[in-house]
Amino acid sequence: MAEVTDARVVNTTCPYCGVGCGVKAEIAPDGNVSVRGDGEHPANFGRLCSKGSALNETIDLEGRLLHPHIGARRASWNDALDLVASTFSRTIAEHGPESVAFYVSGQLLTEDYYVANKLMKGFIGSANIDTNSRLCMASSVAGHRRAFGADIVPGTYADLELADLIVLVGSNLAWCHPVLYQRIAAAKEKRPEMRVVLVDPRRTMTADLADFHLPIRADGDGALFAGLLGWLADHEAVDRDYVAAHTTGFGAALAAARSVCLDEIAEQTGLQADELTSFYALFAGASKVVTVYSQGVNQSSTGTDKVNAIINCHLATGRIGRPGMGPFSVTGQPNAMGGREVGGLANMLAAHMEIENPDHRDRVQRFWRSPFIADRPGLKAVDLFRAVADGRIKALWIMATNPVDSLPEAASIEAALKACPFVVVSDVLTQTDTIRHAHVRLPAAAWGEKDGTVTNSERRISRQRAFLPLPGEARPDWRIICDVAQRMGFANAFSYASPAEIFREHAALSAFENGGTRAFDIGALAGIDLAHFDGMGPFQWPLPDADAPAETRFFGDGQFFTPDRKARFVAISAIADTRTSRDFPLILNTGRVRDHWHTMTRTGKSARLSQHLAEPFVEIHPEDAARYGIVDADIVRVSTMGHAILVRALLSTRQARGSVFVPIHWTDQFAARARVDILVPGLTDPHSGQPASKHVPVRVARFEAALYGFAVVNEHPPMIEADYWALAKCRAGWRVEFAFAKADRDWPLFAASLFGCAAGADFLAYNDATAGQQRFACFDGQRLAGALFLAPQPVAVSRDWAVEQLSAEFASQRARVAVIAGRPGRGLAERGATVCSCFGVGANQIAVAAKAGCVTVEAIGQTLQAGTNCGSCRAEIKGIINAYRLQAAE
Repeated sequence: MAEVTDARVVNTTCPYCGVGCGVKAEIAPDGNVSVRGDGEHPANFGRLCSKGSALNETIDLEGRLLHPHIGARRASWNDALDLVASTFSRTIAEHGPESVAFYVSGQLLTEDYYVANKLMKGFIGSANIDTNSRLCMASSVAGHRRAFGADIVPGTYADLELADLIVLVGSNLAWCHPVLYQRIAAAKEKRPEMRVVLVDPRRTMTADLADFHLPIRADGDGALFAGLLGWLADHEAVDRDYVAAHTTGFGAALAAARSVCLDEIAEQTGLQADELTSFYALFAGASKVVTVYSQGVNQSSTGTDKVNAIINCHLATGRIGRPGMGPFSVTGQPNAMGGREVGGLANMLAAHMEIENPDHRDRVQRFWRSPFIADRPGLKAVDLFRAVADGRIKALWIMATNPVDSLPEAASIEAALKACPFVVVSDVLTQTDTIRHAHVRLPAAAWGEKDGTVTNSERRISRQRAFLPLPGEARPDWRIICDVAQRMGFANAFSYASPAEIFREHAALSAFENGGTRAFDIGALAGIDLAHFDGMGPFQWPLPDADAPAETRFFGDGQFFTPDRKARFVAISAIADTRTSRDFPLILNTGRVRDHWHTMTRTGKSARLSQHLAEPFVEIHPEDAARYGIVDADIVRVSTMGHAILVRALLSTRQARGSVFVPIHWTDQFAARARVDILVPGLTDPHSGQPASKHVPVRVARFEAALYGFAVVNEHPPMIEADYWALAKCRAGWRVEFAFAKADRDWPLFAASLFGCAAGADFLAYNDATAGQQRFACFDGQRLAGALFLAPQPVAVSRDWAVEQLSAEFASQRARVAVIAGRPGRGLAERGATVCSCFGVGANQIAVAAKAGCVTVEAIGQTLQAGTNCGSCRAEIKGIINAYRLQAAE
């Protein structure tokens, strides 16, 4: 047999955010995988962010769930599936269909989502299927349906490059949707007259692209845009002809907006009156405006009203559905939009049909030929888990998500799972904070192994293609669901042989008795065969027939999907809650960091992605920190009534006074006490059911540590006994940060346990009683097994240097003794904190290059490569350059 020498390239789609970037996975003859952006994909044109660029570093089998388990024992697929099907069937027979539920995920492919929704709503007969997308875009769905009569994002990414003004509201594009940020940055460079306004309580890295930053008070967005509507009307900036011809409800919406004067708007938003009027004038004067909004708008108890306040302003000016203009919701997950298409939310039916509409229910039931159809909305995510807690739901199946970490009231979520009689979890890892509570664990296919479609934020459907074999006994989610459905007695309806068959049925349902009455229609693909599905390129919906345009916008003709075909204004109250108090005086805002994703089940595998921010933190303004006796790098206790977390202090003037920020990613797998969602209450928007994760009253206090520590180890450490610890993947091993409330411990024994020292290993120790410092190192042969550094203050050890020692060889005793010095040798420069993850470039290196004359981001890129790949770090590079310039000018 001839040797295979050519690499194989597979076009697929990134599994992270809703941008939906095209990815080329190249599989070498030896099986190694590399990834690069797909230059032909219209979402990204070859760009990838830091996370997408590191996808090949996250596909190993370490920690993978490879076989079904019942309890602690490995089981066959037949036994596991039989148990799931029989338990669900018995629970339904004894307690009714409302006693069971599915909790699914925007990480599922559309085909997975479709069959899960079909099984629950059409064959079990309950709508108790909800998704973690409830946490990120439910308010947009509700706002779209109220205004447009259907859940439709009107525009396209191209509008971001065509706009005269882009308003970014509660959206840190630079870190959360970096490829869109780079598209805007490139467009602004070509058209310097383009203006960008950032509306955000924090001065995020996105602010460095903005001409104008409005540091709005938490939940002040509704007031801001209600005020804008009134200002537009008062300054003759309303398109009266458009409003009269294509909308209803303008009078009531305007009356509500005018009920609050400019001074009151200033009070509600925390902005100055001149800031408001400057923004309002800029909005009125720009003919092409796109308002991009994300979680800062959606994750609110008034999120739906905020969405409609934004849409109201676009309707009032007629700036919707045409090139370079419109409201634009950017979703957080790769297939949040695909889930919306198939009715993945508890209050929706498949193909954008309404569960409350009897004609829609009848249509879907006839198409599915199902014995039942859910006749009312099911429980939304927060209420669903409350029903698990109080015993109404007795059997729960969780797919591809980690609610013990990601849902509000996270401690209650965990307690609910512990008490639930039957919990099934389909996932890819053996260890997550959720799967440890499962009675049945089912091994699911991961990215690179599964095959189907996803839909991005601009309604573009793309293929995710498998390029890796299924490991162990892992199966695609759609197949697992269909296997259970068949065992429950529904074999004929779930006898699919491939995802192509499911997609074909999904497309056919979208066209069934449609005739233009429903926006979502991909009927042109209802007859697609396997070969064409395999080769299908990215396209935007609608695609009702083969002659439809390849790329479309909605509403440019003034026609909407309401009964009278007119858009609806919604009257919005401009009153924002005050939730802080004397006991809890600060506002907690939660969100993402640049290089990590959700609960780190994927990004936590990559050493590169853990370099930038390696531990959980609380970002706090220096003045607030001083008020509470906190200094940089302290451990901080952030608490609400009854719950607390421990995180590292990060002092920053980018953070507004009176507010703190904590990222969502750290779990019990990566830190001792950093699950921030235990602090977030289950307060939800009354229309969308979306939790309010951006406005939580908290207090902060310095954790009185008696001893701090830092360690590097070449093996994942066993159970870590410390009051505070944070674990991160690094080159050739792991790095760990510590803090201890008490210093009286057998530290040599602690170190030996941490390192896993074998008998006969070379164990070194150093103790400086005067300085209170202790250091330990263990060598296995010529390699470092681990090093631990302890001090009464945050440990002043070069982290990058210590990490590099895990890859070094130590033949001499002198070299081994040098390890516990904890810093580079004489003449060796320290890189500093990682800024560019793609090329491993540190802050000190950038500062040195700036001092040598590289005073632009482009010059730094030419010298160090930093910022030349994904571009996510360009704002930080610019900040370091500016800091050097300021220092040099003093």
